[in-house]
Amino acid sequence: MGFGMHKYYISITKINYVKEKKDVQIVMRYFIDDVETCLNERFKKSFELDTPDELGKTDNFLNLYVHQKFKVRINGKDTGFKYLGKEYKTDLILIYLEIQPIDSTEEIEVQNRMLFETFSEQQNLIKLNINDVKKTFILTKNADTDLLKFN
Repeated sequence: MGFGMHKYYISITKINYVKEKKDVQIVMRYFIDDVETCLNERFKKSFELDTPDELGKTDNFLNLYVHQKFKVRINGKDTGFKYLGKEYKTDLILIYLEIQPIDSTEEIEVQNRMLFETFSEQQNLIKLNINDVKKTFILTKNADTDLLKFN
């Protein structure tokens, strides 16, 4: 990803289970302007992401938004996640999350409704690497959740 002006609304979320650390590491990639538009509409503020005028509490609002729109269930149980922060790269915002401790992963269910309220054509691509199994699926406004079982 990294196209400047774009016509498509897509994100990529990578979810990796690191068995040795009992840790699920999540990296979300969105276009900066899409996230900014969505946050501006949702919270009625001017965020101006990746500029000198960026709102001082952007991380607080982004953390709140991600917790409202992104859910992970592991082995049939809701898991909370920790918002670690964000980073800007060219025209992308990378959002870092972590779930721990996770002893095992027999199944993982992911719901990602981010940006759907602003862009109905948004597609959230999920790339899983769990127990050496790699799987990719696309979540849309009408199908915002998917489940992967490992047994």
